Amino acid sequence: MKQRKVTIDLAWANVFALLFFAFVALSSSAAWYVLWGSPSFNDFGGNFLTGVNPLGAAVLVFVILVSGIVAHELIHGITWACFAKHGFRSIRFGVIWAMLTPYCHCKEPLIIRHYRLGALTPLIILGILPLLLAYPLRSVPLLLWGIIFITSAAGDILIVWKLRKEPASLLVQDHPKEAGCIIFEPDVEDDAI
Repeated sequence: MKQRKVTIDLAWANVFALLFFAFVALSSSAAWYVLWGSPSFNDFGGNFLTGVNPLGAAVLVFVILVSGIVAHELIHGITWACFAKHGFRSIRFGVIWAMLTPYCHCKEPLIIRHYRLGALTPLIILGILPLLLAYPLRSVPLLLWGIIFITSAAGDILIVWKLRKEPASLLVQDHPKEAGCIIFEPDVEDDAI
């Protein structure tokens, strides 16, 4: 089998994430404005925020965001573990401290279709669904959550975009040291047998 590396540059991924954030934030806010106009105090949580200690609120927001980041990586792991031969034993978590980038790594090959699904599941569960729910529920916190967690999937979106033209049945494995994956292609002789 031939191996081919498909990776993304983390510095570029962070720049892309900032640009993507601007796009998602502006388009989501514009949609909110068309539907509801300018947000009111109640759209932000209203009476829930009355008398809240600002430092306590900041700590709570920080804890909620860190919990969301952990959930993002866990969702990757759970999804990939469903398709990995050795289940959750094939999943590893960590942080690339130089780029402040948490990661989930699957140590065994998956077919590209399953790899893509595992890459995009946190985007759907933590980003798109809360954003879509924010509008009918008229909830600015859900809107902000959706914007943040759609944006936090920028690297995942870049990898899936790079894999868009690959056959869904090929094997792919997370790259052990870089942001991306290794595609396993059958040799021409393997196809002839």
